[in-house]
Amino acid sequence: MVVEHQGEHPSQWAAIGSITAKIGCSTETLRKWVRRVERNAGRGPGLTSQEAERLKALERENRELRRASEILRKASAFFAQAELDRRPRRWWPSSTRSGRRAGSSRSAGFCRSPRAATLANSRRWSSFLLDGSG
Repeated sequence: MVVEHQGEHPSQWAAIGSITAKIGCSTETLRKWVRRVERNAGRGPGLTSQEAERLKALERENRELRRASEILRKASAFFAQAELDRRPRRWWPSSTRSGRRAGSSRSAGFCRSPRAATLANSRRWSSFLLDGSG
């Protein structure tokens, strides 16, 4: 409507002022509507409405990803610190305190403790790798 009546007035602002008196809105509101129409048509500077919506959505997604990254970074630091603060595990079964050696009366492969069997297997592999004998 502003574009149609712009020829009847000396400027676009005068046309906007004339039309706002007829439709009952403020001149600034109508001016903003005209600028938006010009941007969407590619005649004015700035982003179109669709581009502005897309930019807003991407910025929102970027904020959410940064927040998630920060949470993961803090969780990683927390669990790394917890791993450092943890008491070390004992390597020998409790039977060594009583004077018996682990695996002295039985083969480590048949021992009830899975830790002792793993320790025996690791010793077997390390001796195999070092001197080539099985």
